[in-house]
Amino acid sequence: MGPKKAITAEEGDDIKKSLEFMTEEISTIRKQQITILTLVEEVKTLRLQNAEKDKRVLLLETKVAELEQYTRLNYVIVSGLRIKPQTYAIAVTNTNNGQQPDEEESTSVEQQVVVTFLKTKAVEVDSCNTEACHLLSRRSNSEKQAVIIRFANRKHKMTLIKQGKKLKGTNVYMNDHLTKQNADIARKARYLKEEGKIQHTRTSNCKIYIKLKGTPEQANVLHIRNMEELDKY
Repeated sequence: MGPKKAITAEEGDDIKKSLEFMTEEISTIRKQQITILTLVEEVKTLRLQNAEKDKRVLLLETKVAELEQYTRLNYVIVSGLRIKPQTYAIAVTNTNNGQQPDEEESTSVEQQVVVTFLKTKAVEVDSCNTEACHLLSRRSNSEKQAVIIRFANRKHKMTLIKQGKKLKGTNVYMNDHLTKQNADIARKARYLKEEGKIQHTRTSNCKIYIKLKGTPEQANVLHIRNMEELDKY
């Protein structure tokens, strides 16, 4: 191997300039890395803050929904029953024609539902403790209108609800008056049961419960307060 060639002054200057340039580039990259790491930490912090805010919003929404549901605790929805309430127009027409309204038309909604139908099915109702009874609006003309009954207290409401089994086979149902949120939760819980992802679901006193699958130790009964609690199943 021959002797090493000596570096000229010009080549030395070029190498020096290259090293200085690389040093500046490395310094710039390090500064950029520090900036990026700082931004990443800020993003993590913001995500944590957003997650906490989402939890607070969900908690507040749940409390509002529970308050709304609380106002409906004494209500019962009766669906599937054909109702033909008397109207002022019918009454006037029959009077002008000298006709007497038929028995069904002259019977009030409360009498039709509570007295006439439910009692014929051995469903005991304390009419003295019903404060109101009226039709709910329906989504289509072909749909049978549901009836809402408001009781003076929860005790009499629960007494009626517990007799729902006596209506089996009649296509008439008695249920709690759920808010839209709870109705959606109950619907999804039934879907999970049909899919075999949970063992059972039920609604009691306007609260939705599910029973998990598994051994007796694992098959816990849970009270579901919001839709997010069902997302894990």
